[in-house]
Amino acid sequence: MMNKFKVLMKHLWLDASDTRRAIPPDLLQRLAERVAASERGHSGQIRICVEASLPASYLWRLNSKNTMGALIRQRAVTMFGKLGVWDTQHNNGVLIYVLLAEQAIEIVADRALTQHIGERQWQTMVASMASAFRGKRYEDGLMHALEEISAVLMTHFALADSQESRVTHLNELPDAPQLQ
Repeated sequence: MMNKFKVLMKHLWLDASDTRRAIPPDLLQRLAERVAASERGHSGQIRICVEASLPASYLWRLNSKNTMGALIRQRAVTMFGKLGVWDTQHNNGVLIYVLLAEQAIEIVADRALTQHIGERQWQTMVASMASAFRGKRYEDGLMHALEEISAVLMTHFALADSQESRVTHLNELPDAPQLQ
């Protein structure tokens, strides 16, 4: 019971201002530019979502069956849907979800992409990001993850080199990270 109380307090203590401190406006701009540059070369869509804490409705579900890890994954999948990453034309969207309160990272990929990339490769990307985040190097971790995800998308979903292909390619989702 005391542990649940500590978790609740940690999550209630953090808010959007903590997210803005971790991802200041200049970094937000650089991340958006990196996503846009990446998406010019492939048909995939990349979103980044950074939240300070889980909503209380998630925290109340914390128990022996719903571990913190399971709740974080549920929230990442929920944001994958809310941000429309699941609904892209080629079903090859990727969400990088970061939860600051738990220093947790989840990568959620749509079905066309999961046919090419196994869970182990995603976990390797998450581990690399986590290492950077432990040192409060959020930019390094996110930029490195974007490079790796871009390489995967270029390998499997590269746009044709023709001018027509690049002009008709739609940017289906916003490039700027979602901060909450």
